[in-house]
Amino acid sequence: MACDVVVVSRNVFTGEGDVTRPLAIGISGTRIECVVPACEADSLTGPGTRVDDRGDAFVCPGFHDAHQHVFHAALFPSEIATEYVGADEADCVRHMVSFAETCPLRDGWLVGHGWRDALWDVPVAPTRASLDQAFPDRPVAMYSGDSHTLWTNSAGLAWLGLDDDSEPPAGGSFDRDGDGHLTGVLREAAGMTNVARVLASLPSDAVERAYEAYFDLLLSQGVTSVCDMGLSALPGADGVNEDVYRRLLDTGRLSVRVHMYPSLTGDMDRLEGLQATCTGDMLRAPGFKQFFDGVSSAHTAWLAEPYANPRFPGDHGRPTVEPGRMRELVLSAAERGHSVRVHTIGDEAVHEAIAIFAEARDRFGAPRQGRNSLEHVEDILVGDDRALADAGLVASVQPQHVLIDVTQPDRDLGPERAATMWPFASFLAEGVPMAFGSDAPCAAPRAREVLSCAVTREDPATGEPTGGWHPEERIGMADAIRAYTQGSAVVVGREDELGRIAPGYLADLAVLDQDLLDADVASRHDLSGVATLATYVGGRVAWEA
Repeated sequence: MACDVVVVSRNVFTGEGDVTRPLAIGISGTRIECVVPACEADSLTGPGTRVDDRGDAFVCPGFHDAHQHVFHAALFPSEIATEYVGADEADCVRHMVSFAETCPLRDGWLVGHGWRDALWDVPVAPTRASLDQAFPDRPVAMYSGDSHTLWTNSAGLAWLGLDDDSEPPAGGSFDRDGDGHLTGVLREAAGMTNVARVLASLPSDAVERAYEAYFDLLLSQGVTSVCDMGLSALPGADGVNEDVYRRLLDTGRLSVRVHMYPSLTGDMDRLEGLQATCTGDMLRAPGFKQFFDGVSSAHTAWLAEPYANPRFPGDHGRPTVEPGRMRELVLSAAERGHSVRVHTIGDEAVHEAIAIFAEARDRFGAPRQGRNSLEHVEDILVGDDRALADAGLVASVQPQHVLIDVTQPDRDLGPERAATMWPFASFLAEGVPMAFGSDAPCAAPRAREVLSCAVTREDPATGEPTGGWHPEERIGMADAIRAYTQGSAVVVGREDELGRIAPGYLADLAVLDQDLLDADVASRHDLSGVATLATYVGGRVAWEA
């Protein structure tokens, strides 16, 4: 048979087993026609066939980032927004002053992302006073690295219509000083709602350019598919911009496959409308996203027992949605056949969510499109890994989170609970499907870091801690790649066409210059030296070095 394109390499990882093989991949149209030994490549060629001989390059299925917030990841950094952690509050303000000099938007909001006060030299929450000194008139929005907190100045509070008498939305809070005045720090739902208002004010043409540039960045990492997860459960604040995607698709500028997960608010019309119209290979809307708690570093993750360093008696976080309401939401979606992916970080949130999904499965069966999943699953009670498998759930996890701050789990949860966090090997042992992602922009969308953090559990920059943080939960590279390809395909309900190199599958391929399954390569905490040579989407070279 004569294929349109034949990709040949001596190191092809199809997704099966733990080794590479010399293979030829025959592609017709957008799909893989056949896979044969490399020595038989000539049998797939004809007069019009293009043969891409990749030599010893490592070829695997294109990576599928199962959890991103694409709007925010595309903006931070871009020409109209900046990314910066900073050493302290003053350092962040200085950075924003420098960014203001280069930002093409000369008025309106000045936007930044990335600060984490827990990592600052002095780990104290910032206030509007420092921003006011540098920006007395222009509103400034500084979004935290975990995307749960907004820090703004007085001009920003005024633009948002907030003053000392304002009340936060349900599930959110405002920081106040000793006299009850707003400090400019808005947390959880309060931060997410108002960030959505800020970002909605940015020019649409600049936003589209940011999306295009971001997708090119993903392709340069070998990422061919993403899941765009709602960032807030509040109406209008989830950041899933279907109109942007449609414009990009209609004009031939959507270069990666996108799976949209708008927030589950009780109204099914938006998702069902998207599912009726987004039926092609490039743009889908498999299900909903919801939030059950916050993050443990801010003591907003919902725990079964109090934090090891409580900020007040009985401090064990809280659900962002009351369990009864979460049950109503999930069951109503399940009754109509929709999958739901729920943010659960604390062990009590995980435990309660498993029970709700188990009931949904017993009553209504599996979703029609995609799989139900728990997102993040950082802290987990003993035995709940088995319960996840029994409930048919996917663990959608982000390996880079393990290494953001390895001192934080012991500090906030104590050594005993910390030892059960991010249990990748345990999930594999219990048969829990894992879908890997980056949670960009909360972590950088670096595909090789996603893999290395799962395999070594060492900081990609420093190699610490030597041997890995709780190394008993490390997994092998082949399993990590499967979680970043096949597992992500499972959660979106496309395991029959994405995540493998096999006949009938979409021809999405990552071509790297080193064999990731080589023991010496896989053992490196820093895989940044592994370069992407080319990325195929639907048989087309979408990016090439």
